[in-house]
Amino acid sequence: MTAPVSVGTEPVAIGRGGLHAPPAAYGAAALGNLYRALDDDEWREIVPAAWAGGVRYFDVAPHYGLGLAERRLGESLRAFPRDEYVVSTKVGRLLVPQEAAGRTDIENLFDVPADHRRVRDYSRDGVLRSIEQSLERLGLDHIDIVLVHDPDEHEREALEGAFPALSELRDQGVIRSFGAGMNQSAMLARFVRETDADVMMVAGRWTLLDRSAADDLLPLAAQRGVSVLAAAVFNSGILAMDDPAEGATFDYGPADHSVIERSQAIARVARAHGSTLPELAAQYPLRHPAVAAVVMGGASAAQVARNSRLIARPVAAAAWEELGERGLIGTEGHPVR
Repeated sequence: MTAPVSVGTEPVAIGRGGLHAPPAAYGAAALGNLYRALDDDEWREIVPAAWAGGVRYFDVAPHYGLGLAERRLGESLRAFPRDEYVVSTKVGRLLVPQEAAGRTDIENLFDVPADHRRVRDYSRDGVLRSIEQSLERLGLDHIDIVLVHDPDEHEREALEGAFPALSELRDQGVIRSFGAGMNQSAMLARFVRETDADVMMVAGRWTLLDRSAADDLLPLAAQRGVSVLAAAVFNSGILAMDDPAEGATFDYGPADHSVIERSQAIARVARAHGSTLPELAAQYPLRHPAVAAVVMGGASAAQVARNSRLIARPVAAAAWEELGERGLIGTEGHPVR
């Protein structure tokens, strides 16, 4: 019987700015009332539960609840020593006040009053204003990591405005690291080639079901010493289930039958080796040496506590071997940590 393979729960380096955190990170979109409003008792328990589970890296963005997630995260983190956690936020969606007129932001998936509008701004001035606003909402005197948020249709503006501004801020010691966060890997790979960014967050493209980041981002990041943060590792739900069934979601839509069958096959291998599908989903991205952390969400204390435990129990090496032999995970040739 082969020994379990541990991905570790000790702090690892993130970026080149001296930042370290354990590999389980909390993505704080739910603090912005993603899909539904959280009452005070609910949201106030989330960050303490994540902390108790060993989480020390917290990712947020102005986009999440029109600033609400940043305010709630900042309030929650005031209970903990500032030098013991890492915070990342994002730039590119500048929040501009407007009259809510009774409207909510639910069309953008957040159940909050529509008292601001998002303005895409990847310019130098936009970046500086966005960071200033985020610092105020978070109640912090510095932000560790700043990511350019979803610049898909604004690649040139990001390259000419946002990235040079963030590079200067890092050189000045205002921030420690910077990069971009996107749902695609090809543009992130170009950013690795064309900027001196040291962190990239890829959502949904380096998972048990979608390994497309292995074609471009991951090998280049490993070569350049860029830390990759793997987000959306459950592909919006299907990989968060012990036993996926019809009706499961994949990439924010209904999963087709072939995806469900593949997920079920992986789940059977997991069970045969004493693990669960969510454990494999959380640990698989960390098997690539370029990946520093997995960023998992959660809208309750129970969810974040459960997620933080998913990487604590090592998966048997035989499980990964069987998945490879059966073609259920790729053979991209990436070295295992």
